[in-house]
Amino acid sequence: MDRRAATSVIFAGFFFLGMVFILWGVLLPDLAESLAMSEVISGAFFTLISIGMILGAILGGKYAQKFDFMSLFAVLLVCVLTLLIAISFVQHWIWLLAGALVLGMFASSLFTIGHTVIARLHAERRSAMMGFMDFMFSLGTLAAPFYVSGLYLIEHDWRWPLRILAIGLLVLAVYTWRVAHQGKKLIAPEEAKKNRKSLSYGDIIRRPVFIFLALAAFGYGMVEFGNANWFVSYAQNGHGFSGEQSRLVFAFFTAGMVVSRLVFALLLKWLTSHRLMLILATIMVAGSFMIKLAVDPVVMSWGNFMLGLGLGGLFPLMLSAAMDVDSDKGPIISGLCVIGSSIGVQVASFSTGLWAHFAPLTTAFWVIPIGGAWLWFMTWAYSRFVKQHIASQ
Repeated sequence: MDRRAATSVIFAGFFFLGMVFILWGVLLPDLAESLAMSEVISGAFFTLISIGMILGAILGGKYAQKFDFMSLFAVLLVCVLTLLIAISFVQHWIWLLAGALVLGMFASSLFTIGHTVIARLHAERRSAMMGFMDFMFSLGTLAAPFYVSGLYLIEHDWRWPLRILAIGLLVLAVYTWRVAHQGKKLIAPEEAKKNRKSLSYGDIIRRPVFIFLALAAFGYGMVEFGNANWFVSYAQNGHGFSGEQSRLVFAFFTAGMVVSRLVFALLLKWLTSHRLMLILATIMVAGSFMIKLAVDPVVMSWGNFMLGLGLGGLFPLMLSAAMDVDSDKGPIISGLCVIGSSIGVQVASFSTGLWAHFAPLTTAFWVIPIGGAWLWFMTWAYSRFVKQHIASQ
């Protein structure tokens, strides 16, 4: 299989995944109004996506290696687009919650495959290429608010963004299937026979370096998707911003993510990975407090940008460092990160919704800076182990 074609498939897939994930936060006010969803139900929606991602990461981490990665990637893309179309026709929130669980399972398996394929195809430039892969995810998150706003100029209906996005996923799925079945496989036949076996999480979670990686991923999920899922509602309902203004301010967050993932690999020429982790984590936590404490939309926009700038490069940097520690356990390491971040998403999303049920959303949004502080401390601890590994080489 051509390495360039496989890489383009994964990158395009991550772009669409970025759109799919951020879309729910952007559409949440309209979803809640159309389907009569309370804050608790809205929080449960994001919680079920997280539970689905945990289940998908467990299954994907253990069993994805038993199949041809690209063929499985194509099949999962078809599953996601079919689910998006089905969700676009729901008339009651109970079906939306059911779809959220299944969507999480499919999406996390796609993440596991993408991380593993790129890490193996580009072992000599692992950090840079995983950064570019997550850059494509961030580019999708950046495009989503403008995509929705553009479609709303034609038809203000939350169902159409899902249907049109499904068409793009269909085109990619067809191309992915074609790439998977032309030329040779990703790895040589003798290597494929050796590697196509289920992996165990037990070998990973016994090692402290990976425990702190999972704890940092938990904080990462809290901050990134807690902000992504709730910021538009926080600005619109808590501070009285218009829907258009809320989405514009939020776009600074995704812009920061994009910039970070574009440039962090270049900074590794002058900074060690563990030191860069701490710098990014410090920028992130400062941005999280700026968003919460600010009331001016300009200051809030810069807080969002700083939050995205700190978060953007942090995840690919942590994950690539972990794969440098043990590259043979790629699917399990990726799955562990997805599980940790998914639990973080679950805690942040549901706790924010539950807190907002008893207090103003402006108070409940404290979940984000609290998660930022947690992420900083876990990143510091994880970076110590990465430093030890680098020193021992």
